[in-house]
Amino acid sequence: MDGYHLTRAQLSAMPDPVTAQARRGAEFTFDGAGFLQLVEALRQPLTSSSEIIYAPSFDHAVKDPKEGDIPVGVQQRVVVFEGNCRFSYISVLRGSTNKEDVLLDKEPWFKAAALMDLRWFVEVDTEVARVRLARRHLAAGIVGSLEEGDRRAVENDLPNGEEVIRRRVEGIDEVVKSVEDGGWVHP
Repeated sequence: MDGYHLTRAQLSAMPDPVTAQARRGAEFTFDGAGFLQLVEALRQPLTSSSEIIYAPSFDHAVKDPKEGDIPVGVQQRVVVFEGNCRFSYISVLRGSTNKEDVLLDKEPWFKAAALMDLRWFVEVDTEVARVRLARRHLAAGIVGSLEEGDRRAVENDLPNGEEVIRRRVEGIDEVVKSVEDGGWVHP
């Protein structure tokens, strides 16, 4: 999903650029239409003339998306979308035409979710998420201290997660409870 962040220049051009920059990661700071186009392209039936589809990535060094950086070849049948808990969809089988339940009651995410074969929701305790987010912000260079990372988590990320939970509708195939596990540590 990070590849669908609006660029810093796009955020600066919004009517309230200060809020847009501060809330980066909120639903309105993503290119939802672009993401929907990717999902729709992946849902097209595969033919002998099907080509590689490219998705954007996110360059943390410049803090902006990098267009056309992730190739999805015709041999890749399962695509996993991870949305930072944001839009509650997980995978699409490339070339499949199955369309069932949806998860988020807001366009264009509603349409994108409707195209997913499986929809998983990762449930995380708010305080665990807060600590993880603060550490991630510091490690990514988004903030200069753990305290700043915590403030960003409280002012931006946690409200974003609350919106997802509040706006989530029926149709989740699996709820996975995220727990701290000392046996497996993400670097």
